[in-house]
Amino acid sequence: MSEKKEYDVEKNVGVEENEEYSLNDDRRVKVLSPGAMVAKRFFRNRTAVVGLTFLVLMFLFSFVGGFISPYSEKQFFYRDEIRLKEIAGAKENLDYRYIIKDSDEFDTTVQAYSVLYINRGETEFKLPRIREPYYINQEADGLYIISHGNRIIGAACKSILSLDSSAGITADYDLTVNALRAALSENKTFTHNGDSYEVSEDGSLIRNGTEIGYISSYVVSPIGGQASEFSRDFKESLQYFLETNDAAGNFKRDGDNEKTQFIYKNPATGEEETYVVSYNAADSRWVIKRYQSEHVYDLFSAPSKEHPLGTDNNGMDMLTRLMYGGRVSLIIGFIVELIANLLGVILGGISGYFGGWVDNLIMRIVDIFYCIPSTPILIILGAAMDAQMVDPTVRMMYLMLILGFLSWPGVARMIRGQILSLREQEFMTATEATGIRVSRRIFRHLVPNVIPLLIVSASMGIGGTIIMEATLSFLGLGVKFPFASWGNIINDVNNTHVLTNYWFIWIPAGILLLGTVLAFNLVGDGLRDAFDPRMKR
Repeated sequence: MSEKKEYDVEKNVGVEENEEYSLNDDRRVKVLSPGAMVAKRFFRNRTAVVGLTFLVLMFLFSFVGGFISPYSEKQFFYRDEIRLKEIAGAKENLDYRYIIKDSDEFDTTVQAYSVLYINRGETEFKLPRIREPYYINQEADGLYIISHGNRIIGAACKSILSLDSSAGITADYDLTVNALRAALSENKTFTHNGDSYEVSEDGSLIRNGTEIGYISSYVVSPIGGQASEFSRDFKESLQYFLETNDAAGNFKRDGDNEKTQFIYKNPATGEEETYVVSYNAADSRWVIKRYQSEHVYDLFSAPSKEHPLGTDNNGMDMLTRLMYGGRVSLIIGFIVELIANLLGVILGGISGYFGGWVDNLIMRIVDIFYCIPSTPILIILGAAMDAQMVDPTVRMMYLMLILGFLSWPGVARMIRGQILSLREQEFMTATEATGIRVSRRIFRHLVPNVIPLLIVSASMGIGGTIIMEATLSFLGLGVKFPFASWGNIINDVNNTHVLTNYWFIWIPAGILLLGTVLAFNLVGDGLRDAFDPRMKR
């Protein structure tokens, strides 16, 4: 059976008899919703799509990357490093040292006068306003006893008594003076507290047949808890080394740049230990250094398999810090814009709708905020929080609140201008005629009509906020350690050496910062073009 057709004169085509069409048939007219039209226009803009793609990657990098990374934001890394470390200082004692018996009588003034008159060769001196004289009695060659009247108050000598820690006694006045007297005179024996003591020819102090210390004119002062290394044999070997090399002219007396190796054979282990000795003319002493393995922070480590972007000046993984830094920078940008837009929409909407004195009052407040120098205020507040040592988490919250509170006037003025034109439209007259309350007219009918402009403004404002945060953090006034942001990461480049030698510290953070802000601007431009109905595609 053949199918009947009728001829369409207007279109000059055949139309099947059993098909019916309406004017709003979906197959003839495809109607797009406003949102779909905006999306279609936006995705036609290639630069905007590129910006959106970069932002998506940044969000994944910042918010997902932190969970994937094997390291935490606050994790430090260490390495073992051989360093030449100062362990002691040695000095030949050329000045008199004091042995104090009565600290009240033998104070610093009496000590200074005692040395002065000892050098003059006098045996008596007086102090102003003190009637009773002081007497100097030479007990042995280089040992002087100082008394006040008939009371012994102290002594002065260039030799030094050093007791072994295993001796179990302290060097009080009587023991020290008796030992020095025995060392400097012919009588080498004495008794103290019922024990017999003897000083050998090499200066060893022997108690009841056991060596407990020695007397020398050299002082070896340990640095950093190294006293356990300095046995008497070590000190005597060092003294012989210093005297021999000093006499041979191997040490410069006019600088500290001459270094000589001192090799000491440890009798306990039988191994040779190498030390580096130099003379420091500033304080007239020898500096003893030794190569030691130290567990130190892995600072400025070059990119490697474990750390693809190396480590920073705190020994932290740079890639992980960039991830968490992006999270902080993006969160601050969004929250600041949220605060600014919330305040701006409320105040701008009220100002634009009511007009009159309400509009005048709010706009004068806006003018006042425009006159506030925001950058100096931020610097002052940052310095004040530094002085108060505000917790880094609380400081970050304050930073977001302050930036948001200083950014709302521009949004309020923009919203006011839009609402001033929209409130005269017919649909607003209809809302008044139907009796809709004022708050609903503003926030249900007026504000939604400025949302497109608000979205464009916010997308561009986020980039500016990120730049502001990065600037404050770079100046040390924004996000503080241990939190990371792209700004305070770049702040690590605080000298030319880091700038030129450690590119992996600042270049990645700078690229991410630049790319993110540029992407927000591209997306903002794309949204502006998409929301504008007059744009021709």
